[in-house]
Amino acid sequence: MITGEIRNKVDQLWNTFWSGGVSNPLSVIEQITYLLFAKRLDDLHTAKEAQAKLLGGKVENPVFEPGQDHLRWSRFKDFEPERKFSVFKDEVFPFIKSLNGRAGSAYTRFMQDAVFIIPNPALLDKVVNMIDAIPMEDRDTKGDLYEYMLSKIATAGQNGQFRTPRHIIKMMVALTAPTPKDIICDPACGTCGYLVAAAEYLEHHHPDMLRDKALSEHFHHHMFYGSDFDSSMLRIGAMNMTLHGIDNPSIENRDSLSEDHAGHRNAYTLILANPPFKGSLDYDGTAKDLLQVCKTKKTELLFISLFLKQLKPGGRCACIVPDGVLFGSSKAHQELRKTLVEEQKLDAIISMPSGVFKPYAGVSTAVLVFTRTDSGGADKVWFYDMQADGFSLDDKREPVAANDIPDIIEQYHHYKTLSLEGEGKGEGEGVSNLFADKKAKAFTVDKADIAANKYDLSINRYKETECQEVEYDPPQVILDQLEALEAEIQQDLKALRALL
Repeated sequence: MITGEIRNKVDQLWNTFWSGGVSNPLSVIEQITYLLFAKRLDDLHTAKEAQAKLLGGKVENPVFEPGQDHLRWSRFKDFEPERKFSVFKDEVFPFIKSLNGRAGSAYTRFMQDAVFIIPNPALLDKVVNMIDAIPMEDRDTKGDLYEYMLSKIATAGQNGQFRTPRHIIKMMVALTAPTPKDIICDPACGTCGYLVAAAEYLEHHHPDMLRDKALSEHFHHHMFYGSDFDSSMLRIGAMNMTLHGIDNPSIENRDSLSEDHAGHRNAYTLILANPPFKGSLDYDGTAKDLLQVCKTKKTELLFISLFLKQLKPGGRCACIVPDGVLFGSSKAHQELRKTLVEEQKLDAIISMPSGVFKPYAGVSTAVLVFTRTDSGGADKVWFYDMQADGFSLDDKREPVAANDIPDIIEQYHHYKTLSLEGEGKGEGEGVSNLFADKKAKAFTVDKADIAANKYDLSINRYKETECQEVEYDPPQVILDQLEALEAEIQQDLKALRALL
């Protein structure tokens, strides 16, 4: 976590942009991204120089060629404002756009339509000095700083890009427990929050991974994949990945639903996503293999079909869906749910309270966790009724003590452990006994019961509510009590009148 001092510096930087005339939150983060990019290029070149000096040779693959020293952050940051503005606008920014990946990072591929909109030398001078004063030598600090800036633009999202709370993302990552050999994808990646959280999980739970040459190579170049059709999101997301220490993730400009992408089918072992809920596509513009899974125009159903196509057999997925996916009565809804239950392995459904996405949306949602098997799976589905996520469920979303997330993670992994132990012996007595109480927050439902209910997966269909009997006085007694109260009020009114 960034400290209060650094947080204050970021807030001041943000306010400087606003007072300088750049008020769109998305524009602010883009301009900061370009400046951070320029600073990182200088850091890369400085590291190459230090290595060459240590080894007594020439700088290999330099970022800056001879005669381009004035384009380095460490040089132009000290220019007087007018020259600084001229050099950055006319030379540094075009240099960034023309790198085309020479710096070895994914974000260089998305700079072609970038626009520099800082309006005057005074504003550029202020923000360059402010960024230079923020300590970013530590990689974790860089990542936390960028995450904090991303949190400030939540209101700018128009297509759901910023709406997944970070603690919900971390919960989904913990449920799927990424491994060092996983190939992880988010087909609607936005700012790459899921991919970053997966990387953090791996670094925390598998610290030796980056000291293994093969696993480190896999982590930096072959583990993380994301796509989005918004070039602004791609720039921001790729920078987010880079600042969190992933050298070269595969982040692509692609509408995942609109075409057949043969190279992205049967490709991943783990998918983490919060796909767009709203919208529909024409059948003509939708990948034909997705329509074979579920013939629909609804994007929330098409994305689940996409996940099934993109996963390798045995691959797992955790995704957020609107509640309508769980109980929708259309043929497409029922067919998709049947596919998940009968042909694949639907592991878990976690029902979340509607306030989780406030203040940006009040929609009720759930987390689906499933495994692609192409041959069916468990005879039960695990449900959890989340009632609190550690924050108030109003628009303020302030921290509160009530939080089901640690219990969800613990109970789910306990369920999975018992299920594995019971393989070959049905579901195992442990699972049947431990999660049989449908009045509890966590419980299991037999696949046969789900099929009998047209594959309805809404938790309210199966959760039992315990009603307590309340005894009231007979109506005549209640009326007598009301009359006595009325008489008392009238007496008090008379006493008040007498005082006037």
